[in-house]
Amino acid sequence: MFSVDHDFHIHSRLSSCSGDPLQTAERLLSYAEENHLSRICVTDHFWDESVPGASAWYSKQDFRHVCEILPLPKREGVKLFFGCETELDRNLTLGISRERIERFDFIVIPTTHLHMSGFTIDTERNGSTEARARLWVERLDAVLNMDLPFHKIGIAHLTCPLMAREPAGEHLRLLSMIDDHTMHRLFARAAERGVGIELNFNSVDPTDGELEIILRPYRIAKEEGCRFYFGSDAHHPASLHTVNAKHIVRLLSLDESDKHPRPETSVLDAYS
Repeated sequence: MFSVDHDFHIHSRLSSCSGDPLQTAERLLSYAEENHLSRICVTDHFWDESVPGASAWYSKQDFRHVCEILPLPKREGVKLFFGCETELDRNLTLGISRERIERFDFIVIPTTHLHMSGFTIDTERNGSTEARARLWVERLDAVLNMDLPFHKIGIAHLTCPLMAREPAGEHLRLLSMIDDHTMHRLFARAAERGVGIELNFNSVDPTDGELEIILRPYRIAKEEGCRFYFGSDAHHPASLHTVNAKHIVRLLSLDESDKHPRPETSVLDAYS
């Protein structure tokens, strides 16, 4: 059985979408202890100031900003890693340089953030659900074809509602538009590159029929040999939990061989 012994997508108070003074590094360590997690990673939103094109929202979340959480606290039995969640803009530019990649333990890349009109999507040209389905493929393809250290890269929440928020459930229609052949091609490439696929459906409470639509990409990813990691994407203490992760593991029949490599030691050790 795939042990849920980690959480590699968590935001602290430093992420602008959190801003919660209670979401501290110390609180994240307590969360790990409470849920018997041995490794967790803080992944605040980040756009590298050396990469042109940041939105006004992202420009404030530069390297100096995300480093405010350092030095990371320590606690026996739990390793807290330093990561980030960067962004892919509408021109398929990734908001992190190679130099900055080396300063993080784990980098989360969402390809489904299509709610940032004008930044991650040109809604005048690509606002329809059909166009967004094409973007789902195009954006994942773009990341998989980049020169990245994929052993420390995770593709976040591939089935999240943010890719098509209105009307309710439209993201499920979007997923249904992507044929099996295309998904097999994408996830075969993902397995080849060695990127991690994030397990995270916490933002929805699906019916049985909806759940099968959500599970399809992950089932295909498993068939193609992809490796997975868990990410809660928690922004507040109330959303720190791992219950859904264990449910996902059972639904997908995952075992330890399906687990994506995670760091054993932190790159911060080299700079301390």
